[in-house]
Amino acid sequence: MSSSRNSSNFNHTNKFAQPPWRVALWSLAFALVVLVAVTGNLIVIWIIVAHKRMRTVTNYFLLNLAVSDVCVAALNTLVNFVYGAHGDWYFSSGYCRFQNFYPVAAVFASIYSMSAIALDRYMAIIHPLKPRLSATATTGVIVCVWILAAFLAFPLCFYSVTEVRPHRTVCYVAWPRRDDDAFLYHVIVAVLVYLLPLVLMAATYSRIGLTLWGGGFPGRSSENFQDQLQAKRKVVKMMVIVVVTFAICWLPYHVYFIVTSFNRNLKRFKSIQQVYLSVLWLSMSSSMYNPIIYCCLNSRFRAGFKRAFRWCPFIHVSDSDELELQTTRFYHNRQNSLYTVTRVEFCPDANASAARRKSSSTSRHSGLMGQSRPSARPSLNGGLHGNPASGKELS
Repeated sequence: MSSSRNSSNFNHTNKFAQPPWRVALWSLAFALVVLVAVTGNLIVIWIIVAHKRMRTVTNYFLLNLAVSDVCVAALNTLVNFVYGAHGDWYFSSGYCRFQNFYPVAAVFASIYSMSAIALDRYMAIIHPLKPRLSATATTGVIVCVWILAAFLAFPLCFYSVTEVRPHRTVCYVAWPRRDDDAFLYHVIVAVLVYLLPLVLMAATYSRIGLTLWGGGFPGRSSENFQDQLQAKRKVVKMMVIVVVTFAICWLPYHVYFIVTSFNRNLKRFKSIQQVYLSVLWLSMSSSMYNPIIYCCLNSRFRAGFKRAFRWCPFIHVSDSDELELQTTRFYHNRQNSLYTVTRVEFCPDANASAARRKSSSTSRHSGLMGQSRPSARPSLNGGLHGNPASGKELS
């Protein structure tokens, strides 16, 4: 009887208090997100930073995406859960500003990093002869994205306040015009951070898909070209899955805040707490899916994850996995007005074979030129690394 009165009194003081078993279930769900997101994204950061072969334009943007995700998981997920589960703000007023500011900024940086990857893939596949982004330009784009993200999220930081009420403390955004400003801001965020970039990526990847799967490369049937085509298709498939996953996870979040800012009375219902926790978990969980997608769909990331977990008894790192992250040399050859990238593997058999081909070619050349001494100067057509006009490439 006494425990019943205490429980009744506790619920009276804070109507958003939940039974312990429900808090425990939500705690396990959010702890899973934090564990997988932080561990997975830190490994992605290590794979890209520690291996020179992984430092490409696309991977620089994936690095930015991983940094924003790991910060959201480590700094915001549990704080938002504690506040959402108990309805009481236990932290400082400064952290109240940060926890309202950073998730929107991080989401902006994430989705525009995906947009930059889509545009980079578009230029690489649709316009292969045009110059690509350099490392310096890529860094500049990332910095600009974060500056714009901070500008968009600044109102949340500026108007965030904590207020001590009877029985609890709350953290919220005190807009000057409470109803109108909140609704307008969330609509703007939904357009700039969700609809606009998704439309851009849908159009970009549709055009890329028509080119890669619709026969956009007539007359290209060589084995080397087919390998490159399959590699491009795999990258595009992986990024489309990343974008679709992001869109699914964040759609309920934007809908929730637009609807509740339009009709604030919905927040008075106790059941809205479970809706909010579900929406929050789904949006926060988006930070843990990307490392899983990279590991499943990309051989180099998969090799990196194997190396990171090689201490596990059931993880076997093969020789091919070791080679995946090793730096190889690339030479640019010109063939039929298109640049192709040739990978030169260093092994005794390959070197011996190349020496025999070179010796044979020199002998034939000497015979035709009347035993003249072969010149060591590079040819204007072929250079020192092969003659593209002949239609052959080093392998």
